[in-house]
Amino acid sequence: QYSPDSVAGADGEIDPTEITFPGCSCRSSSCAVPECPCLCRGENYSGSLCLRLAEQQEQRFSRPVFECNSLCQCGDGCQNRLVQRGLRLRLQVFRTERKGWGVRALEPVPRGAFVCEYAGEVLGSAEAHRRIRAQTAQDPNYIIAVREHLHDGRVMETFVDPTRIGNVGRFLNHSCEPNLFMVPVRVDSMVPKLALFAAADISAGEELSYDYSGRFHNLPGTSREHKPLEEENRPRKPCYCGSRTCASFLPWDSSLFSTP
Repeated sequence: QYSPDSVAGADGEIDPTEITFPGCSCRSSSCAVPECPCLCRGENYSGSLCLRLAEQQEQRFSRPVFECNSLCQCGDGCQNRLVQRGLRLRLQVFRTERKGWGVRALEPVPRGAFVCEYAGEVLGSAEAHRRIRAQTAQDPNYIIAVREHLHDGRVMETFVDPTRIGNVGRFLNHSCEPNLFMVPVRVDSMVPKLALFAAADISAGEELSYDYSGRFHNLPGTSREHKPLEEENRPRKPCYCGSRTCASFLPWDSSLFSTP
């Protein structure tokens, strides 16, 4: 079932449509720092509606991204409303030679531009682990676990499953040298939208991909990928990305197969 936005999972534990953030009282057509409290919370977009990549790389920790929301007084044309507007680029789902379905851009995409969201059912930890443990080695896994490492050592987890309900993001393939990277973007609440941005200028016809492990554009050591233990008896799936630095296997996180 196609859905442009994430929805509450079958467990009903998390509702991504719930509005818990207060809105800004900005009356201008487009919010600006330091007047807008939404922009003061974290990172903001450039005038070309692209994520400021250079500033993120210069910091030890990436600043969070908060967009203006449905309670804000600013208009729909505010430049701090980007991911919530949804897909604007022309993308195509196509059959690849060895990787099953894939997604490519039908128009040039500039570096830092928002491409699409990875949308699906937002699950609680228990339901996400239950679904993952129920999979066989032959089943495709669409469930993504995003861990945000906060400056005080805490870790926030978000689980999204587009297996039954999702959007075009579910067809994106992994690459060890991807041209997209994922950023959690918050609009109405602390439940993030998993937004994919262009890591470089992308040509029309080029396949779109991101690093499933989350290592790309992040600090070394933040990924919890582990080598599989022999007793888990789960063969790793080969990677066919074809990049020079290909790890030969798709990323693996053995903690997802343990009891939360």
